[in-house]
Amino acid sequence: MSAKQSDSLTDAAMTILAQQALACYPAPLQGELKLLCRSENATFLLLAGGKRYALRLHRPDYHSKADIQSELLWLDALREIGIMVPQAIPALDGETVLTLGMPDGGVRHAVLFHWIEGDMPTTDVDPKAFQQLGHITARLHQHSRSWQKPAGFQRIIWDHHTMVSDHSHWGRWQDAPNLNPADHGIVAEAVTRVGLELQDFGKGTDRYGLIHADLRLTNLLLHKGETRVIDFDDCGMGWYLHDLAAAISFVEHHPRAAEWVDNWIQGYERVAHISDEEMALVPTLLIQRRIQMTAWMGTHADTEMALSLGPRWADHSVRLCRRYLETNQLPVGV
Repeated sequence: MSAKQSDSLTDAAMTILAQQALACYPAPLQGELKLLCRSENATFLLLAGGKRYALRLHRPDYHSKADIQSELLWLDALREIGIMVPQAIPALDGETVLTLGMPDGGVRHAVLFHWIEGDMPTTDVDPKAFQQLGHITARLHQHSRSWQKPAGFQRIIWDHHTMVSDHSHWGRWQDAPNLNPADHGIVAEAVTRVGLELQDFGKGTDRYGLIHADLRLTNLLLHKGETRVIDFDDCGMGWYLHDLAAAISFVEHHPRAAEWVDNWIQGYERVAHISDEEMALVPTLLIQRRIQMTAWMGTHADTEMALSLGPRWADHSVRLCRRYLETNQLPVGV
């Protein structure tokens, strides 16, 4: 797996690729494509026959076709227990994961999903939105613990090495923009301590399994009292409470972050219990996620998301690493 994940295709080239993908679907699904967003993958809104659909074009050098098919299998299983998640639509040949040839000889994968209605909560809403986030995350974890994965199921691995080492999936944290080289030692010390604590904690099935891995408010939709979950692209094997750390990705330094963490835990505990051992590891998982996102910044420095975070984001990361190393406080907030 490569850390070169920031897509180099122009919006125009991406749109041509989306049209190539759309041609693989039945006539009733032919319609107007509009680029919605480019974060990791590119997502297009498809308007066809008076209905909306979402077309996802995968970035290169990340998931194999088998990885994506496994994601869709988990989504199918979650819908069977009543959790509203995206549903893929088969192409003319029956495939739900398309493989598109590129001029350079490479390939891109694409999936067309039924549209899911709902409003996306933001950090400006009542902190209780994080209770809904924790609540639905606990339901996902309950299913993960009991689900018998189909033969051949494979998903990305999220552990200490793949998140924050020099060979992590998202690159090296040392390459983050605006990170002062003089502060590398602080971050490196935090990485070392995190590694030791996670080694002691282990990967028992009660604490490590199939998780969403990016379940933030931006991937939650609220509709008529129902909580819906989208964007399972990063789902894989990881510590269950990594989903708590992921819930406040990019905004760990926000003044209300500790309140958000508390509300997430309250929502989770209404469905499933968090053991004392897991609770003690929350600071470790929080700072590991922040360092993981610092690495992400290095491979996505030119993206709209990275630029929106401003020049002091790396300084806040260093400050939170110091708090983790020097105090017993959660490494969040101001």
